[in-house]
Amino acid sequence: MPGSPPRIRRPILLILVYGAFLALVGITATAQAAMVSAHFNAATLNDVVGSDAATIRTFVNTYFDARYLGGSGPTASQLAVLQERMGALTAAGQILRVEIRLPDGRVLASNDGTAVEPAPPIDGAFELAAGGKPQAAVVPADEAGAASPVVGADRLIQEFLPITTSGEVRAVVGIWRDAAPVLQRLSDVRRDVVLVTLSAALISAALLFLIFRAAQARITRQTAELVEATRRDPLTGTLNHGALVSHLAAEIESARVSGLPLGVALVDIDNFRLLNDNHGHVAGDAALMAVVGLLRAGLPDRVVMGRYGPDEFLLVAPPDVVVELEPALERLRTALADLSLQFESTERLPVTVSAGLCTYPEHGASVTVLLAAVAGTLEEAKASGGDTIRVAGLDPVDPAASSSFDVLQGLVIAIDTKDRYTKRHSEDVSRYALFLAERSGADPDLLRSIRVAGLLHDIGKIGIPDQILRKPGKLTETEYDIVKQHVALGDMIVRDLPDIDVIRAGIRHHHERWDGAGYLHRLEGEDIPLIARILAVGDAFSAMTTTRPYRKGLGIREALKRLEDAAGSQLDERLVRIFVEGIETAPDAPLPGMEGSVADLWTPRVA
Repeated sequence: MPGSPPRIRRPILLILVYGAFLALVGITATAQAAMVSAHFNAATLNDVVGSDAATIRTFVNTYFDARYLGGSGPTASQLAVLQERMGALTAAGQILRVEIRLPDGRVLASNDGTAVEPAPPIDGAFELAAGGKPQAAVVPADEAGAASPVVGADRLIQEFLPITTSGEVRAVVGIWRDAAPVLQRLSDVRRDVVLVTLSAALISAALLFLIFRAAQARITRQTAELVEATRRDPLTGTLNHGALVSHLAAEIESARVSGLPLGVALVDIDNFRLLNDNHGHVAGDAALMAVVGLLRAGLPDRVVMGRYGPDEFLLVAPPDVVVELEPALERLRTALADLSLQFESTERLPVTVSAGLCTYPEHGASVTVLLAAVAGTLEEAKASGGDTIRVAGLDPVDPAASSSFDVLQGLVIAIDTKDRYTKRHSEDVSRYALFLAERSGADPDLLRSIRVAGLLHDIGKIGIPDQILRKPGKLTETEYDIVKQHVALGDMIVRDLPDIDVIRAGIRHHHERWDGAGYLHRLEGEDIPLIARILAVGDAFSAMTTTRPYRKGLGIREALKRLEDAAGSQLDERLVRIFVEGIETAPDAPLPGMEGSVADLWTPRVA
């Protein structure tokens, strides 16, 4: 909304980085737990197999006779002794079953005396062990490849360890032990890894949160300062011309709704030009800063102040402090009486001000009329000799009774003061649009409106910050959003001029597009007012053929070609065709660089 400070979008880069960090921590913790589990599982099984292999090696060397593997095997008494010794291996409780099998799978001996026949089925693990490769794995109890069911545990560590002589596997020892202790240790390790990883992650996340929050706050603060700097005068730090006009427009809109008055004052430093000419800009700057310091100290808090011109300050008082504005200015005059400036070898120089005061709606119901009234009142104060505060007369200003010459000329002067390019561009748009309107058969009333609308179509740019309006490069998305508002601000500025409705339509809608992709209202086709469609063609042709600080203007032929390319999408195809044909064939066609015929707009009518 024109008059409102630009909205500062919350930077999200640090938030995204922080979120990515947390996601990375979660993925890392999960992956680390999985990898540790896998490595610990393998290491634990290797330890178990190594320990059991050493135990079996000692058992075989001590109690097992190789002759048991030949012929009819051990005798009954030998088998009983062997199985008794094997039973001792299970006494500790973790080893639940031990078997000695022949390579064909037949059980030679077991801790519980399982018969040799029939042989249990040969699975893949036993077959690999029979080939000379020890095997170990965690398996469910019902899938264990034992000769008889193994009881006492739901999950088992199953081992098949080959017994070899002279490089030949002569038997395989099967061991089944309770896997619960091993799995519990694995679960404990996995839990500890996750806890350590997450604890470190939480500490890191907390530290990063504090760091990111501080960085986010700093970036937000710096962004706000940069945005605010576009609205500030670099010398005094007060609001600049554009920000003041925007603020006044917004305040008038609020006052129009509430029905409450506003106070406006224009303060001018007397003889400022002479001060600059005789003593240099340092002296002028010192006078400006002295007045600003006294204004800041003496004005009510809710009065908005800014540098309106080289030596002028505009004050806008909301309804609750309107009555305090004149006393505050009187205090300023009193304080300046005690102030003097001295430069080099000069005498001490006095500083005085003149001021004009007006109120809304008594002295004007629009931005334009109110500023014109306060400027006129200031001129009266200066004409009386300066060092004076003058309050406007109490008779309400009737916009219809004001001279159209004075008001419109004042608006274009405002454009010229803001940006010389904008004024030249507006004059060109007026010439091109008037030429197009005449060739399309527009009636005299529309021609008069187009002439004025062309000159005023960019009046809202007086509210665009200088750093954006004069930026020698591509605008950011935020800056472009601010520029888009100039059509609404322009409409607001001229809304109370007499007989202005058609002109307002041109000002507000000249950036709409034929295809509906324009701004601010995304009007489409013939829903766009004719005056706005005509201005759009002239505006596009002027923008392309005018040289700016960041690019050179196009030639006429190239600009016309691009107009034709935009016909039917950005611009009204029929109007483009009429304009191109006129520029190419009409002897009086207005060309870039020519002096226009709009000067007669400023010729006062003779009563």
